[in-house]
Amino acid sequence: MGVIRKKIAARGGEGGVKYVCDVCSSDITSTNSFPIFDREWGADEELLLLEGAEIYGLGSWSDIADHIGGYRHKDEVRDHYLEVYVKSPNFPLPKRCSPHDMELANEISREEFQARKKRRIEERREAAKNAPALQPKTKPTASVPACHEIQGYMPGRLEFETEYANEAEEAVQHMQFDPGDGINPRTGELEPEMELKLTVMEIYNCRLTQRAERKKVIFEHNLLDYRENSKLEKKRTKEEKDLLNKAKPFARMMNQVDFEQFCEGLIDELNLRQAIAQLQEWRGLRIGDLRSGEKYEQEKALRIQKSIPLGSMDRERLATSQRNKQQPPPEPPSGAALLVAPELPIRSAATAGISSGEGANDAKAAEANGHHINGASVVVANGTSSAKQKYIPQPIPGVQPTSLSQDNAPDLHLLTSEEAKLCETIRLQPKPYLMIKEQILKEALKGNGSLKKKQAKEICRLDSQKGGRIFDFMVNAGWVVKA
Repeated sequence: MGVIRKKIAARGGEGGVKYVCDVCSSDITSTNSFPIFDREWGADEELLLLEGAEIYGLGSWSDIADHIGGYRHKDEVRDHYLEVYVKSPNFPLPKRCSPHDMELANEISREEFQARKKRRIEERREAAKNAPALQPKTKPTASVPACHEIQGYMPGRLEFETEYANEAEEAVQHMQFDPGDGINPRTGELEPEMELKLTVMEIYNCRLTQRAERKKVIFEHNLLDYRENSKLEKKRTKEEKDLLNKAKPFARMMNQVDFEQFCEGLIDELNLRQAIAQLQEWRGLRIGDLRSGEKYEQEKALRIQKSIPLGSMDRERLATSQRNKQQPPPEPPSGAALLVAPELPIRSAATAGISSGEGANDAKAAEANGHHINGASVVVANGTSSAKQKYIPQPIPGVQPTSLSQDNAPDLHLLTSEEAKLCETIRLQPKPYLMIKEQILKEALKGNGSLKKKQAKEICRLDSQKGGRIFDFMVNAGWVVKA
């Protein structure tokens, strides 16, 4: 910087301007507004830039801009320093470091440069006055996170008080490398001591890389947002928490979106497995409908609670404590419980046709649990009855019904008796019907089980009357709710 100041002093010698060219002191008795390195920067601003860099340190561009004055912005100061001083072909000196280089001074007169500088300052002053008022920035008293649960994290430095491999620096803290050391002057090869030092440095760099990778996982998956993550954890069951804890190592090889989709898939699989296991248990107990299964689970929980041995004094003490204690909020239902909820559209044995072997087994199971199937009426043990008339597809005018068999319809065994009757009435093969059925059910799931008749006709891509017959059949079977 002393060389740069000597050049500025040599340029400013005219007009009785006094400079002290040492690096240690800078005595500027008059302002020199003329360009030497850049068309928009004067010699006085260049000196103030170097002086501010010495005082505040490189990187504190906001403080350096305030030191320069003239409404200079921090980004403008940083870009000027990088362009003129760092990217210079004569680094560490500027490109026009010679005192005899007078190209800019001859190109722009001092009066013109000062007038241009005055206009710039006035424009920026007016812009600053018209700018909306900003909230005063208060410097934090300590570099701490928003919540105290994440101990030792310093957001200003993006570091933790205890890093991964925290003792990695101890192996290299006293290591020194001097120019020319480690090379045998006679053979020109590395000495064993230098090879050992380089090996230790390589190990240290590997640990730094591993530390950076772990920080990347923390920042990318928003693990520092402790409160939001805790809220999500409270909504999960114990089985889901255990499953997600086992899946956490896979977060190091996935981004946030892929890992969330992966976890959602694991939870869906867990819920399906639990629901299947519960339904299999009910089936083994000959429980034929979801409402009876829910009643069985409630009675099972009561039996487990009553099986806990308690003395008379313990019962009274427990009852007193429960009266005075506020009841905790109920746990949210798990995904498996939602999959076997009684509110789901139930395809009863009466509508599915009890002539098949599985339907007959369901009918026997329902009868064993207090449900008596008589024709199309289902009488529940508590006296209520729900009658659903068997669906008979109406023939379409101009369409002659056909007869389907395994010879002319190989996929007929995939249909129920009612579905086969529907396909015979509207003259539709089983395979196209199954494809239409799948598309209609997928579209209905998007609307929470409800669908309009017009949408079903568009999905069928058949005669509108045939599409209407298929839709009416699915509504009567309970698969789709008419919107």
